[in-house]
Amino acid sequence: MNGQQQQAYDRGTNIFSPDGRLYQVEYAREAVRRGSVSVGIRGDDGVVLAASKRVRSPLLEADGVEKLHKIDTHLGVASAGHVADARQLVDFGRRRAQTDRLRYDQPMAVEPFTKAVTDHVQEYTQQGGARPFGAALLVGGVDTNSEGEVHPRLFETDPSGTPYEWQATAIGADDDAVREYLEANYGPDVSVDSGIELALSALADARGEPFSPEEVDVVIIDPTYRELDIDARREALESLDLLADRAS
Repeated sequence: MNGQQQQAYDRGTNIFSPDGRLYQVEYAREAVRRGSVSVGIRGDDGVVLAASKRVRSPLLEADGVEKLHKIDTHLGVASAGHVADARQLVDFGRRRAQTDRLRYDQPMAVEPFTKAVTDHVQEYTQQGGARPFGAALLVGGVDTNSEGEVHPRLFETDPSGTPYEWQATAIGADDDAVREYLEANYGPDVSVDSGIELALSALADARGEPFSPEEVDVVIIDPTYRELDIDARREALESLDLLADRAS
């Protein structure tokens, strides 16, 4: 296909090219790859989500850069891509999770929640006057059965509206390098504590240098959602010898 023909299909957000491609969806995936990287790790007792943050100026409040979001007490997401698009998906997810909790008097399971989000995303690939979401999410959560047994789950949402379940993965810039590190070091019996170490090590390996606690956020869901404060992040980085000298 020559460039002129491709350009014609570029302008159609919901028109297939002759070779079966939706160019706007592919461009949305590229927007995700240009976002700072987020990591998800499923352990045997919970899920770890970690996100690298771009603090572009020393005048910028690092806490104002949000990459990790609480959806419900047992659900959280990490984002990569366009921040505004990710916020829309987070708001949709929160409303859907609360609607299900009110309707059925129980928390929404992780897989149905993920599929509700991806169904919403997919609608924007087939209607005129709209474009695909330029963001992807890592959905981490814990399902608890009637016997009290916990079942951690980790999913990825794609701009096409496709859900994928993972044991450990990454989205955003350098996701291939992070995923390669995870493939070499992840084990299915990993705990939440070792998952934190693995996530931070994978982020540091991809960027090739240590970093400060202000440049990363970490949450764990085991089974409730809780964030690691800056002192806990600093302690974790220091124990792994990953703390940048500039960190105070």
